Amino acid sequence: MNPRVSLITLAVDDLNRAVRFYQEGLGLPTAGIIGEAFENGAVAFFEMQQGFRLALWPRASLAADAGLPLSVASSTGVCLAHNVASKAEVDLVMAEVKAAGGTIVKPAKDTFWGGYAGYFQDLDMHLWEVAWNPEMLP
Repeated sequence: MNPRVSLITLAVDDLNRAVRFYQEGLGLPTAGIIGEAFENGAVAFFEMQQGFRLALWPRASLAADAGLPLSVASSTGVCLAHNVASKAEVDLVMAEVKAAGGTIVKPAKDTFWGGYAGYFQDLDMHLWEVAWNPEMLP
């Protein structure tokens, strides 16, 4: 296998609400919801960086497509990380998240590994870390 990730799909309970959070609240670019004409087809893609996208797909649709029973959300199964260029940028992103209706799980603070980071949950409890890591600048 040639290791590469080109798409991460987050299961959401309310697609319209989730799209508003990421598009309007966090400013991520998207063409909006597509595929609504197909059963379990409604999805939204967000351009992140070249060759990588974030997708939002209704939880029931993802379960049906994978052939798995519908399950409840878990906030500790996966954590997505957003590394930024400064401590001030961490604080700015966390403020944007709060203003957009996200939940600040752990306010940003200096870390044991020499960086500065905090955690938030989106509207569907997906966990994100926002970090400034002097060893891993974007």
